[in-house]
Amino acid sequence: MELAICSYSFHRLLKAGKQDMLRYIADCRELGCTQLDPWNGHLAPVLPRELAGPLTAEQEAYLEQIEDVADQSGLPWGLLAVDGAHIYEQTDSARRTNRERAYRWIDIAGKLGFEQIRIDAGGPEEMPDDVFAIIVDGYNDLIARAKPLGVQVIIENHWGPSIIPDNVVKLCSSIEGLGLLYDTHNWKAELRDEGRRKCARFASATHVKTFKWDAAGNEASGERPEEAIKLLLDNGYKGVWGVESVPEDGDEYGGARRTIDLIRKHVG
Repeated sequence: MELAICSYSFHRLLKAGKQDMLRYIADCRELGCTQLDPWNGHLAPVLPRELAGPLTAEQEAYLEQIEDVADQSGLPWGLLAVDGAHIYEQTDSARRTNRERAYRWIDIAGKLGFEQIRIDAGGPEEMPDDVFAIIVDGYNDLIARAKPLGVQVIIENHWGPSIIPDNVVKLCSSIEGLGLLYDTHNWKAELRDEGRRKCARFASATHVKTFKWDAAGNEASGERPEEAIKLLLDNGYKGVWGVESVPEDGDEYGGARRTIDLIRKHVG
């Protein structure tokens, strides 16, 4: 079984200065991961959100450093989850700015050897036809840029139109080469079970989301991630099982460990 932890699972430790990319790599190895799935918040030295243009010498050196550490760990780069480069914005200028950010992250993903990159759709929940057309055009452009680098572009049910199951089905069915990062939680609340059912067949990566635990090691928030895992297995999912734990008690290492245990219990 292939396992990874999205580094957002450690965002509080990162903010507190108790983790960085190098520590994340060491933690993933210790926790039994088989690949590295960082969130771009852990890669802030490479590209602050307001910056575009070529990498500086310092940024190139940083990439070389983390690549060396990853090589020493034996863990390959898997999925890069990017915030701040979504496709849809209301104005042409805002869309161009985000596109440049997306290009930058795709180039970084190719340089390091990532297999996948998550870039959000953006836009309103209802996704009217004009917004849909812009999103489709944007993903086609990004997929064309990423493919020669060996990087798959994926959408996540995350925010905006992608929390509506039918929108995800429409996008995944309409855009050749687009994958889905299937988050077990991030659907509009009343549509969660529908989203899990309808979209499991499109999954090319996963975030098993957890929040709260009981003494027996069961997820206790009412989230029922084991049901989503079963749906994925029933739909033939054979990809990496990704952890995205957001523990209510703040114990980010404990949350990651318990989520890994839950996945192992239900995947086998």
